[in-house]
Amino acid sequence: MPTQAKAEVIDEITERFQSSSAAVLTEYRGLTVAQLTQLRRSLGEGSSYAVVKNTLTKRAADQVGHADLAPLLTGPTAIAFIEGDPVTAAKAIRDFARAHPLLVVKGGVVEGRTVGAAEVTALADVEPREVLLAKLAGAMKGNLTKAAGLFQAPLSQVARLAAALQEKKESAEGSPAPAADTAAADTTPAAPATDNPDAVADAATGTA
Repeated sequence: MPTQAKAEVIDEITERFQSSSAAVLTEYRGLTVAQLTQLRRSLGEGSSYAVVKNTLTKRAADQVGHADLAPLLTGPTAIAFIEGDPVTAAKAIRDFARAHPLLVVKGGVVEGRTVGAAEVTALADVEPREVLLAKLAGAMKGNLTKAAGLFQAPLSQVARLAAALQEKKESAEGSPAPAADTAAADTTPAAPATDNPDAVADAATGTA
């Protein structure tokens, strides 16, 4: 491939890394063109699935700060560049891989973090947005501003908040209740803001 053509490919891959909410690296050996087209369509509007050259992809990954993807760029590689919520795409890839075991997920980048194949699979197992929001409704204490923000947040972000609140709830349930004769005299300072579900929501959604 001429040098100019290589540079253009590197620029294109670099741009896709920068503009996508997630990029999932896969091995596609043995899959037909029709099957790959089916996978591409299942990823959602705006997403793409393309075979890439490992050497050029490594250079593009270096340019966007993901040099740690290099170990994954071996053998036949195709990348799913995701537009929109990465959870939905992860579910589509998981379901396709179950029906077509020749598709092997190597890992990728999700919301700016390099992840392994196990994390991509775990992302696919996140509960639907409606279920997560229902679980969070009580903890939000009727704060409509934060609730509205969660409806707009990526599903993976909502899932992290749900997990944090669940861990807090389990920790609280596991703590022994204070003795009756000492509860009234308790002078322990108020709990820090991080014990407040609203503060947990602020940290997860980036609000103040």
